[in-house]
Amino acid sequence: MMRAICLALLALMALPQLAAAQDRDPILVPEVSQHEVLVRQGFTGAQLLLYGAILDPDGRRASSNYDIVVVLRGPSEAIQLREKQRFAGVWINAESTSFRSAPSFYALVSSRPIDEIVDERTAAIYELGLEYLQLSPSGTIDPEKHTRFTEGLVDLRQRSALYQQVEAGVTISGGVLYQARINLPSNVIVGRYVAETFAIRDGRVIAAASSEVQVRKEGFDREVSEQSQKNSFAYGLLAVALSVFMGWAAGRLFALV
Repeated sequence: MMRAICLALLALMALPQLAAAQDRDPILVPEVSQHEVLVRQGFTGAQLLLYGAILDPDGRRASSNYDIVVVLRGPSEAIQLREKQRFAGVWINAESTSFRSAPSFYALVSSRPIDEIVDERTAAIYELGLEYLQLSPSGTIDPEKHTRFTEGLVDLRQRSALYQQVEAGVTISGGVLYQARINLPSNVIVGRYVAETFAIRDGRVIAAASSEVQVRKEGFDREVSEQSQKNSFAYGLLAVALSVFMGWAAGRLFALV
């Protein structure tokens, strides 16, 4: 009898802990097919496979449905944009603005359209989507002008495949495993890329995790890049000398012909 009472008391004591475990948010376990991308001469781009699983805190399959959004960002950079304006039949530079920080690469892949997964406030907080990118201007700028230049930058980089948004591009298998593919174009810059994965349920981000991808040059391209940074003055003189020599050589060649 005493043993039964003790077991009952232990079970009652464990109930709050079990309830707390059920209330805890699930765990997101992401991975990337390759953590290093080498840019060699003739590099035509690469495709990254981002995959993983979402589990309950006890390691079992997540008990409810969720959406997955994957965002891959490249190194931030300062950039200046200029508008072109037609004047007397000639295109000239008009207004311009500068951004202190803009992602050199941005790709979003989601299991459903973003507006069906989260509201505008949540999308803005986590920058889920090209229209929610928060680009920092240099100095004070009129809001209308800022919007115009931001849209222009996004459009330019979309056309060069540096900004991407693929909705319904994440596949979820068995309610636990997910995978998404993101293409890196040949014109990506080297540096540290961060892949952020968000698990979302009922419009709320319930889990998030990140992993890194290093994009770096190798071979002759790497040597040239390193020398241009370490010995910028000598590199500039060499570039000018090479240009002068090539111009002189071309002139002599055409003179002989």
